[in-house]
Amino acid sequence: QSNHIATGITMDPNAAQSAPPPPPEDHAKLEDLSGKIDKSGCYARNEDSRYPMTNLFIGDTRLGCKSDADEQIIIHIEFQEYVKVHSIKFTEFNLGLDAENNPTEVAVFANRCNLGFEDIDDVDPTQEFELTAEDLKEGADPILLKFVKFQRVRSITLYIKDNAGGEISALGALKITGRPVVTTNMADFAKQG
Repeated sequence: QSNHIATGITMDPNAAQSAPPPPPEDHAKLEDLSGKIDKSGCYARNEDSRYPMTNLFIGDTRLGCKSDADEQIIIHIEFQEYVKVHSIKFTEFNLGLDAENNPTEVAVFANRCNLGFEDIDDVDPTQEFELTAEDLKEGADPILLKFVKFQRVRSITLYIKDNAGGEISALGALKITGRPVVTTNMADFAKQG
């Protein structure tokens, strides 16, 4: 019985000792990836045109992004290059004044383009999680992703499936943290050759 955890998954007691620690460079030099976003490749489905997804990256949570017809929204973020994504920080809209609009259930898809409401429920997400009101506070820690599944990411699609009971969902800001896969500056390389 001691080898079972609450989820019913059998744990190998020797697994912790045999698994090597992750290389330190995977967590070194993490940066805000908003400067690596290819805005022309980004889109949102069911966004309120007065509160577009582009507002998520400007730093003013009073503007943010809202869904339009119901609580669900799909936010697709394209990067200019391949990146490793470490974490995502979701920040509440306007200091959480309309807490019922806070997202609660989120699915994340890596490298899936053109997902829409007609097919997104048929695709297995790369990761799913629930957000609490505390997770959405401005000073709260970001949501850590399963780093091994986000090693070579060209796009991230966020599917806000549900919220805290409101008719629409609202998000104040979004910050994706990670680092480029390739750190070599090809312009410098070409000069040497």
